[in-house]
Amino acid sequence: MDNLYTALMQGAMIVLGLCLFVCLFRAVKGSTTADRIVAVNMTGTFIITIILFLSLLMHEDYLVDIALIYAMLSFLAVVLLCRIYIGIHRAKKEKEAEKDA
Repeated sequence: MDNLYTALMQGAMIVLGLCLFVCLFRAVKGSTTADRIVAVNMTGTFIITIILFLSLLMHEDYLVDIALIYAMLSFLAVVLLCRIYIGIHRAKKEKEAEKDA
């Protein structure tokens, strides 16, 4: 039973790894900046999930703390990226409004 559990967890980690690479591809080749920000956020979520799966497989409790710290950092990074994106978007709109006036 323990081997089945380990195999199932490893299979889930492989699937998460493949999804992670798809998100990284979308972050690099995204069509818009908003798509890239969402892909970065999803990448962080997949990494947190992989760390938690590793914590279960290795029976190491400190990995949960690392996942929580990474979640906080990932959240702050996405908020910062959104603030920068909103600032750039507002500056473009102001330039367009000045051209039209």
